Amino acid sequence: MATVERVMTVSPEKVWEVLADGWLYPVWVVGASRMREVDETWPAEDAKLHHSVGSWPMLLDDTTSVIASEEPRELVLTARGWPMGEARVTLTLVPEGAGTRVTIEEEAVSGPGALVPRLVADPGIAWRNTETLRRLAYLAERR
Repeated sequence: MATVERVMTVSPEKVWEVLADGWLYPVWVVGASRMREVDETWPAEDAKLHHSVGSWPMLLDDTTSVIASEEPRELVLTARGWPMGEARVTLTLVPEGAGTRVTIEEEAVSGPGALVPRLVADPGIAWRNTETLRRLAYLAERR
């Protein structure tokens, strides 16, 4: 499982505001290109984001769904990115001083991506999620 952390200079509630706005998903998630629809109950359990991945004209429509949600502490997602498969992504928000330590853990759980050895897959996932947390911080800290 690839794990990346970043301390952000805002409260967990401010970070959660960005996570709770499903329309912002492609702004902070590396690889997501556009939003097509956001369930009204996002980020409640079983809610879905309907997004596309890739670059035009090679866009693939897919979804990300909530497995568990505990505002403003944790969001557990199943992120689909077929044909690569599905990943379980856990975002954890822990108060740290006046800010928040945000941890993102990602693990391929199905499809061809799950067959790639962790030694090979984890560095790329960690690199992507480092940028993902950088983008999330830009949004949360500058709202």
